[in-house]
Amino acid sequence: MTVSSSDPLARHGSTAATPAQGNPTPESALLYDTTGAVATITFNRPAALNAINIEMAQRFRDAVAQVAADPAVRVLVLRGAGRAFMAGGDVAEMAADPHVNPDRIISPVHEGVAQMAALQIPVLAVLHGAVAGAGMSFALAADLALAADNVTFQMAYTRLGANPDASGSWHLVRLLGLRKAMALTLLNEPVDAEAALQLGLVNWVVPAAELDARADALATQLAESAVQALGRSKALLRGAALRTLPEQLDAERQAFLQGARGAEFREGVEAFLQKRRPDFINTAT
Repeated sequence: MTVSSSDPLARHGSTAATPAQGNPTPESALLYDTTGAVATITFNRPAALNAINIEMAQRFRDAVAQVAADPAVRVLVLRGAGRAFMAGGDVAEMAADPHVNPDRIISPVHEGVAQMAALQIPVLAVLHGAVAGAGMSFALAADLALAADNVTFQMAYTRLGANPDASGSWHLVRLLGLRKAMALTLLNEPVDAEAALQLGLVNWVVPAAELDARADALATQLAESAVQALGRSKALLRGAALRTLPEQLDAERQAFLQGARGAEFREGVEAFLQKRRPDFINTAT
């Protein structure tokens, strides 16, 4: 396994900013906006490398709920403002009241992560700089991950005497297998962009200067796809490890028949036969 040789939190804490993410403002620890059919959640505490605090945790949960309630949204993008995607939890806030504050962060985060996993639309994580602790868990929880070549992953939990949260342990084992997940978690090995791609932590790595353009292109491509078919496919893939083969075959059959009765399938078939590009966005449900 190829890993970077330095601490990603220290390194990204001292480097210049890479791509500007969203339009950060000091008013909110998290920004939510929509452009067309694409919703974007931006973690917005750049001075703290987007360390998640109570306010951000609650806003994240509420933003995911807003996505789930908006039928016009076809893609969710997760981003971080400033030098990093997210360097973990706000240690100072947790330490101020360790009997109360950790749960005031974890509980809303877990509600949001669970609801995000259940979304019927794709979730794309756009990653740069430090992706550590809860930031790594958020990245793992997304359906797809695009990374800049300056990204560095690190679980980071055990060096603080903590254990993974925000679904990090669940997703890491499923993405990498038990042995690799153990190594990354127990040894806190930092992983650079090349190694992350080889391991399967991310789908794509691009130069930092190209991150925004590639993210926009991917979000547009997903938004123009058959979003109900994407949702059924997500559900099948996420549930596959929990089913036997006969159970999975039945789930595939039921999902396919449900889709075959819908407008997306009709549009897709007609476009195929007519040798044209399908228009799923304007297809009536």
